[in-house]
Amino acid sequence: MKDSQLKLEPGDISALFDRARLRMARELRGLTQVQLAREVGSVTAGSISQFENGHTKPAASTLRRLAVALRVPPSFFAAPARPPAHEQVNGFFRSLRSTSPRDRQQALAYVHLARELALELEKYVVLPPLNLSRVPIDNENSLQLVDIEQAAAQVRHHWNVPRGPVQDVVRLLEGNGIVVVRFRVGIEKVDAFCVDFPDRPVVALGADKGLRDRSRFDVAHELGHLVLHGVAGAVGDKVTENQAHEFAAAFLMPADDIRSELPDRLDWPTFLRLKAKWHVSIAALLVRAKTLGVMDEHTYAQGWKALSVRGWRKVEPGPLGNPEGPVLLGRAVELMETTGLSFTDFVSRSGLPEADVRVLLGRDISERPRVEI
Repeated sequence: MKDSQLKLEPGDISALFDRARLRMARELRGLTQVQLAREVGSVTAGSISQFENGHTKPAASTLRRLAVALRVPPSFFAAPARPPAHEQVNGFFRSLRSTSPRDRQQALAYVHLARELALELEKYVVLPPLNLSRVPIDNENSLQLVDIEQAAAQVRHHWNVPRGPVQDVVRLLEGNGIVVVRFRVGIEKVDAFCVDFPDRPVVALGADKGLRDRSRFDVAHELGHLVLHGVAGAVGDKVTENQAHEFAAAFLMPADDIRSELPDRLDWPTFLRLKAKWHVSIAALLVRAKTLGVMDEHTYAQGWKALSVRGWRKVEPGPLGNPEGPVLLGRAVELMETTGLSFTDFVSRSGLPEADVRVLLGRDISERPRVEI
């Protein structure tokens, strides 16, 4: 099929207009409806609200101006031939009080785009099927720690994870059909979070967290949300955040595997050795020693004081190297290109904004050949 046959006419795009795509594009740019109206210049904020609510559809000429203002191809506004993501799907964000609604909306828009990218790629290549154990919990009743330990063990067993440290947490999630992205878009105070889309859950990691141990814990924390809390979970709730933390610790450091290795005193050389083995922070090991009853309350409290005095709560000794990086979407693109479809043609067919897709893939925006001298 020729590319010209794949392109939609302006009238077709207007008829197929998807209000969710307009909102996604606006939030990708971090704009309010008022700001977008000002950028477009020929529509009011009220009109944009009507478009996003589905009460009216923009004319073809208005769509063109919206596309220019939002830096997306006009075809982006056409509804894809598949069910849209449920509009009420939210992300599990930490530190909601310090995260502005606009930052959360922009981050969520990128994650919605990551899902769209994965579903578009699945037209050309086969991605790993979603293979995720769900252990939904009822927060009306108090969840005991042992239940979370069992949930983490169940997921490890389901995924055939051998005893001991998890070799690569990001790769493990991707191999089981969960999309992981790491991007830097200038969004302040947005930590790792996840969105539990029923078809392709997405875990988003900030590109500015350069510590391998903390990043691994972030990934396991978001996995905890997906396993324990699902779509209907409370967003940013303190109870669910604590449960996800407990799940991450149990998933990365199974009690039966690590209990005998943990010191009952502040043996820093041992903690450093365990950090290198398990690829978790000294702080996480300290908490685990207390949680599993290896270390008493007094020693644990002294340990945290020592971490503060030594400055280790900000920068620990024993660096572990670069954080684990996602590869699923990038490798899917590379495999697709071997079939004869170029990245540029794929983006054109998908209608997705190329610059934002490159951000998600971590691709050089220019990709020009380098002159060797």
